[in-house]
Amino acid sequence: MALAKLGVVVLDCPDPRTLAGFYAEVLGGTIEDNGEWVDLKVPGGQQLAFQAAPGFVPPKWPSPEQSQQYHLDLTVEDLDAAEAGVLALGARVLDAEDRSRTWRVYADPAGHPFCLCAC
Repeated sequence: MALAKLGVVVLDCPDPRTLAGFYAEVLGGTIEDNGEWVDLKVPGGQQLAFQAAPGFVPPKWPSPEQSQQYHLDLTVEDLDAAEAGVLALGARVLDAEDRSRTWRVYADPAGHPFCLCAC
């Protein structure tokens, strides 16, 4: 028997509205803006939340000194098309070494690492 149930994944960031908008474009969903806290209700998926964090310093990838701490794996049908889409929305490539893999690593506009993974 579980002691708890996952409620929401929360991403600290300098601008919750902007980062929620980025992920809404990537994943779809509805944004609920509560000021310093913004929720993204993703259809058929886990809710994400974005919290203002004064002095936010993005994680480094890869870096043992500044661990990424977590990342999101986003499943896509077409890696190339999804990559073009997230780059147009402000993501940046973190790992371009092996383009033959079934996953690619990016940073969102606030610097959080995430992966696009072929399904």
